[in-house]
Amino acid sequence: MFNVLETLTSAGFSAYLCGYGAIDSWLGRGGGSVRLLTNADTAELAKLFEDLRYPGIDLADAALDGKDQTWYFHCADSIAAFRPSCKLLQFYQDCRSRTFHDPCGVYPLLAEIRRSIHTETQININPLEIFREGNSLMDAALILAKYFPVDSLTDRHIREVAQLFPDCAVPAQEEQRLLLSELMLSPNPGLGLELLKASGFIGKFWHELANLDQADHSKEFHPEGNAWKHTMETFRYRKTGAPNATKLPAHDLRLSLGLLLHDIGKPIAISAGSRRYDGHAELGESQARRFLGRLGFSTSVSNDVCFLVRNHMLPAALPRLPLYRTAEIMASPLFPVLLELYRCDESSSFKGLDGYYESSAAYQSFLRNRRNPYRSADGKKLKQMSGAGVR
Repeated sequence: MFNVLETLTSAGFSAYLCGYGAIDSWLGRGGGSVRLLTNADTAELAKLFEDLRYPGIDLADAALDGKDQTWYFHCADSIAAFRPSCKLLQFYQDCRSRTFHDPCGVYPLLAEIRRSIHTETQININPLEIFREGNSLMDAALILAKYFPVDSLTDRHIREVAQLFPDCAVPAQEEQRLLLSELMLSPNPGLGLELLKASGFIGKFWHELANLDQADHSKEFHPEGNAWKHTMETFRYRKTGAPNATKLPAHDLRLSLGLLLHDIGKPIAISAGSRRYDGHAELGESQARRFLGRLGFSTSVSNDVCFLVRNHMLPAALPRLPLYRTAEIMASPLFPVLLELYRCDESSSFKGLDGYYESSAAYQSFLRNRRNPYRSADGKKLKQMSGAGVR
């Protein structure tokens, strides 16, 4: 990131973190993509950055892809000339001096958000106050997911906010991918997704997710109800990863997408007798691959998430399955992420975590035996070659 900022400022141009980037920096949080406001125009940016691309004016004037994140450039002569979609996002940080700028007086709102985050208590802000003058449903969903506590809004509140955005133009592929990625990296993606669902966005553009609402769950194990409610519930149990000092996102994108899509095959799976949603993991893998491909996710991200979706039922049976069926999957560097998905999945039901701990123990045993040169991966002693007769 600093090479991009140094390149801009060394060439004499301004560089401000704007909107989410500035708010997250002020809150001491890491973030995903970086949105920069600069007085350089696109021609000047093209001279500075060889691989500059142009994602479309609705998203940004220009973009630059790094190894782990994308920088989106908004070109404007000054802060005063830049108009975000709502008042809360009119907050900036000068990347050179590290000072914050609050031209529209949103500090009281930000202070309340910070108080709510630090004290883990309800936020005393009516979301209608933030969005009444806004014009972007997608920004509204992100603000809810990033800055509102998980239980801060009732279904009625969400419907009221949704009514402020009666229609939404078809978002470009990159806009949809960026929206979903940022939601998945947010503390409470369920709030943003509930808003998108209430507004009709999900039914219109992400129909695979909308169909989760049609897959009923057994109340015996899933008190939260259908597959949509269950999926939203799993996000509550993600562990916060990177500490604030790293400025990295606190949540893993692959895990979060895996949670979002792990039951996506249920609406198209067949149920017969006690076998409900038979084969939904394999069907879900195909659904997830098409969905992620349509939004333009990279092949590596898609492959990783599809591994999680395809295998999300395996950890529950891990202690009882023979090693030849599980060794290759447990050897994957993604298996710890799969176990974490299983923990979140189980935590959202009545089942408890006994199965998760048993599976974790089986995985630890596999790793321990794998490192032991005198035992096979299933723990059996290996015959040692005798040194007799060797000269």
